[in-house]
Amino acid sequence: MRLRSLLFVPGDRPERMEKALKVGADALILDLEDSVALEAKPQARASVNMFLKSAPRSVKLFVRVNPLGSDLIDDDLAAVLDAPPNGLVLPKAEGAESIEALATRCHSIPILPIVTETPSAIFKIGSYAGVEKQLLGLTWGAEDLPAAIGASTARDEHGRYLPPYELVRSLTLFGAHAANVPAIETVYPSFRDLEGLRTYARNGRRDGFTGMMAIHPNQVPIINEAFSPSDEEVAHAEAVIAAFEANPGKGALQLDGRMIDLPHLKLARKLLRSVAEQE
Repeated sequence: MRLRSLLFVPGDRPERMEKALKVGADALILDLEDSVALEAKPQARASVNMFLKSAPRSVKLFVRVNPLGSDLIDDDLAAVLDAPPNGLVLPKAEGAESIEALATRCHSIPILPIVTETPSAIFKIGSYAGVEKQLLGLTWGAEDLPAAIGASTARDEHGRYLPPYELVRSLTLFGAHAANVPAIETVYPSFRDLEGLRTYARNGRRDGFTGMMAIHPNQVPIINEAFSPSDEEVAHAEAVIAAFEANPGKGALQLDGRMIDLPHLKLARKLLRSVAEQE
């Protein structure tokens, strides 16, 4: 499943859902959690149910439910399971146990957990490798965790993440790769700062993330571009593979004046596989 861009859409705004189908996102996250006020949740559930039943599935449709243990998730699941979404986004996930608990109730719908929203969740990120078959990937967030520990902010005066939140970002990245599932970067909240988004998304891909969540339609094209290999990257990967095929048995070679070795070959093959999956 190609997951470069995942666009949040409030569940109580059906007109936005229709528009969101046309912005080019790989997936929509129909939200029943934070973007919907408590009194609006029944309306949101009804709107999401109707949309799931009527919308074309040319775009993957996910639903973010409320957390396990809340008194809201039962009604969330009742509203969506008769028109199954392509995936469920689970907030405040706390390791493999959370995935197993939800999976028993959601009829094998794959799950994308947000794995960093409580202090105890941080210590369970490594456990997702045991439930990888039930996962769409792993993602993280930097909004709930500061509130949970009494921190005033996750970012410095320049908008950069402070060390504790850089740590949880890194743990999410490695946890996803340890489970062999996509690593999905968190949102960029300054939705009018498109150049800042471009830098952030490109850095995410540079670091090993494979996609990113979005909160505004204008962010989607930039995220798609950032997480799609360029023509130059594809050509270089093909050249790396060709060089090793022309020199069987060698572990290190020169290409364009630089040394390449087996990790470069592995990366090149992975990049070309990702291109093939997107076609």
